[in-house]
Amino acid sequence: MNTPLCFWASTLMLFLLSSANAQTATSRIVSAANAFLSTLDEKQRLSVLFAFDDEEQRVRWSNFPISIVPRAGLPFKDMTPAQHSAAMNLLAAALSKRGLDKVQQIMEADEVLKTNEANGRGGGGPPPGRGDGFAGRKGDGPPEGGPPPGRGLGGNRGGRGPGGGLLFGKDLYYFSFLGKPSEKTIWTLQFGGHHLAVNVTIDGDRGILTPTLTGAQPALYTSNGKTVRPLGGESDKALAVLNALDEGQRKQAILNYRVPDLVLGPGKDGKTIQPEGLRASNMTGKQRDMLLEVISEWAGIVHESAAAARMTQLRADISDTWFAWSGAATAEPGRNITAYYRIQGPHLVIEYSPQQMGGDPGLHVHTMYRDPTNDYGRKPAAK
Repeated sequence: MNTPLCFWASTLMLFLLSSANAQTATSRIVSAANAFLSTLDEKQRLSVLFAFDDEEQRVRWSNFPISIVPRAGLPFKDMTPAQHSAAMNLLAAALSKRGLDKVQQIMEADEVLKTNEANGRGGGGPPPGRGDGFAGRKGDGPPEGGPPPGRGLGGNRGGRGPGGGLLFGKDLYYFSFLGKPSEKTIWTLQFGGHHLAVNVTIDGDRGILTPTLTGAQPALYTSNGKTVRPLGGESDKALAVLNALDEGQRKQAILNYRVPDLVLGPGKDGKTIQPEGLRASNMTGKQRDMLLEVISEWAGIVHESAAAARMTQLRADISDTWFAWSGAATAEPGRNITAYYRIQGPHLVIEYSPQQMGGDPGLHVHTMYRDPTNDYGRKPAAK
C-alpha cells in the first residue's frame, strides 16, 4: 500500500517548521542578548563578558545572598530603565513564559523578604543568630567569607548584612555571559542572586538549562490580593505522585532517614550519588506520567523548543528514573510540603529541599536541577 503524498508533505512541513522554530529560538535569544549588550557602556560591557572557559565565573552562583557569596556581572540596581527593559527582554527570550513567571515570583519573594526584615518580621527564614545555610548542615555549607560567628541572616537589621550592604531585594540579581552571544559558537547566559541561579547554555539550536537553582523565601506570600507560591507546582505535583502510590510502592519511595538539605547543591559540580527510592519501571503508566509532570516544572523553565527536546530525552529515560521522599507525607491544601524529595535518572537529578531551621520549612525552599552528563552544556553537540 502506497503512503499518500499528503502524508509525506505534512511530515516534511512539520520537520521544516520544527527546524525553523529551533533556529528562530536561538536567533531570538542571540538578538536579545546583543540588544542588551548594545545598551551598556564600555565599562558595563566588560563587567558582564567573561571567557567561555572562565571556570571561576562559571561556578559563581549560590542560594546565599550576594553579601555572602559575591556575584560578578551587572545587577539590576546598576541599570538604567532602558537597560533593565532590555535585560528583561533577554530573559523572556531565553525562558518560557512559565519560566519567566517563576523567576519573577522568586525575585518578588526576595523583595518581600527585604520588607519583612526591615519591619522585623523575618521571612520564614532562620531565627536570630542562625545563618541561611549554616549550622553544619549538609549540601550547601558556609562558603569562604561567610558571616561572622553569631551573625545570621535573620533578625531586624533592615535586610542588611554585617557590613551594611543589602542582602535581599529585586535589585540584587546579576547578568553575565560566558562567551559572546552567537548562533554558531557555544556561550552561556548566567542570571541570578539570592535563591536563584539560572545557567542557560546556547549551543547552536540546543538550549541547556542545567545546573539551575530555584528557591524561595518566603515560598508563599500575597501580592495584589493573591496568594503566590513560586514553587507551588513542584510541591503539589510531587505530593500527588506520592499519594498515587500503593502501600508497597510508598515503602520503597519513602527513605528511612532524614535528608536535611540539597546533596548536589552549589559547589557540588561533578559529584554523583546513588539512586534511591522507587524506580519508575515499578510504577504504572499513569504514575510515570505524573512524575514527568513534576520534572517539567524544572525542564519547562527554558524556552519552549529547548524544553520540548529536554522532555523527549527525559521521557525516554523514565523507566530508569527514581523517586525518593524524606519527611512528612502530608501537607495542608494551598501550603507547601515540608519534605525533601529527589528525582534521579541517567540525565537528571532534581532535589526539593525545605529548610528545617525553625518556623515553617515550607516557607523557605531550595531546589536543584542538574544533568550529571551535561551540566553547563559540556557535552559537545552532535555534528
